[in-house]
Amino acid sequence: MNEALRRAMHQTRMTDRQLAEKCGVDIKTVGRWMTETGRIPRARHRWAVCEALGEEEAVLWPAAARKAIKVGPDREVVSVYPYRSGCPASLWRSLITKAERELTFAGYTNYFLWLEQARFGAALQRKAAQGCRVRFVLGDPDSDVTRSREQDEAVALTLSTRIRVTLAELEKIRSQPGVDARFSDGHAYLSVFRFDDDMIVTPLLTHSVGHDAPTLHLRRHQDDGMFDRFASHIEELWKRGTPVWEEEGNG
Repeated sequence: MNEALRRAMHQTRMTDRQLAEKCGVDIKTVGRWMTETGRIPRARHRWAVCEALGEEEAVLWPAAARKAIKVGPDREVVSVYPYRSGCPASLWRSLITKAERELTFAGYTNYFLWLEQARFGAALQRKAAQGCRVRFVLGDPDSDVTRSREQDEAVALTLSTRIRVTLAELEKIRSQPGVDARFSDGHAYLSVFRFDDDMIVTPLLTHSVGHDAPTLHLRRHQDDGMFDRFASHIEELWKRGTPVWEEEGNG
């Protein structure tokens, strides 16, 4: 019995039939995944299950993950997506849900999170109440850098408007201890999102918006590796940033 798969389905309240439909397989196939110890589905089916359940392959099928374990300097790269829009919303939710120490959102607007994650503000409040540090690093909507990027993007929903949407949402939860935000222009073309020892990084390309940016999912495995380099970048942005609110009573 694949207990990890059974638990993940139970937690998401997904039936065998529903999972079969999402993965494009027969319901009997899902039954075999559940009951036949050691059975490993094809890669495309494993990925479909992981997306449907918001779980990672290493949890559901550790044997398959072990076969793909990296030992070189790139072992911190978990996944690569040509576009941020191709990174499953379920992965973001899973990383947010599992984080216990730190959630840092250093996207220039962070606008998409409020659209794609149901009750995102409430989730952040719960995390902060449980002792998790929640930080936002945003671009200043009135800065020269923002105006320059708006000209570069040339889209109807301007960068400054998207930033102000995030500011309005953050205003609703700013009274929660543990939630803080700062302005910085140092990440205008590089967004970094940290969830404890996991991270999503999106370098922005010329004349493109965030959802078109190539995206990396990183996980920390070594000192001074890729993860730590980007983590240092976040800390420097935070140190140099300007408080969004006049009094930093929430940090």
